[in-house]
Amino acid sequence: MFILKRQDVEIFNIKHPNLDQIIPIINYQRQTFRLLQIFPLNQAQEALALWRDLTDNKGKACILLEEPDRYTLWGKIKPEQLNVNNKVSNLSSQSLVKGSLLLLQSVYAEIEDLLGARQAKFFQKDLKEFINKVDLIEKSPEAVNYLLQIDPLSADQLPNWQEAQLLNLLQETHRLGKRYFGESNFTINALESLEDMSEDEQSGFIQWLNQSSLGKLWQ
Repeated sequence: MFILKRQDVEIFNIKHPNLDQIIPIINYQRQTFRLLQIFPLNQAQEALALWRDLTDNKGKACILLEEPDRYTLWGKIKPEQLNVNNKVSNLSSQSLVKGSLLLLQSVYAEIEDLLGARQAKFFQKDLKEFINKVDLIEKSPEAVNYLLQIDPLSADQLPNWQEAQLLNLLQETHRLGKRYFGESNFTINALESLEDMSEDEQSGFIQWLNQSSLGKLWQ
């Protein structure tokens, strides 16, 4: 829909209607957009490809914003979506991190169990390449092991990720799942891992995911 530069828009920060987070939004031509994904400068082609896919193939209204140190993708929302009262309203940011890690670890475990240790190593390598490109976690040799081995249900200090970072991780997790499992519906088993969460957390996380830009991917 739009490819803009930072000076073309004004970014506002508002309190997330459901979470203890501040979220950035853009008002442009009487339309409201919220941040979907962040790309480093060296991923300009990836950012452009996703923007084109969302706008041309999926009919989404999106802004691709060229900033001095990154590219950001923004999706149109209705103003009333900023004032939602539902099961997500009592969900903490850490619960979203917990659910996202459970999905990531479940996809990895399925690859290891069904495809073997060799493919699991390739998945680790792919995940490491992703981590090295994005602002997600401190880049270190142990970053991949940390994400794949930490217990999301008992960890005292989970990563302090914002919503855009979570969506970035879940999109990559789904992309890698499709690479390794092809057309098989691997998301069914992955979503079953959420049953380890409390009932309220699970239903809230699923509702948040379904309402997000990735909802159709994880159904």
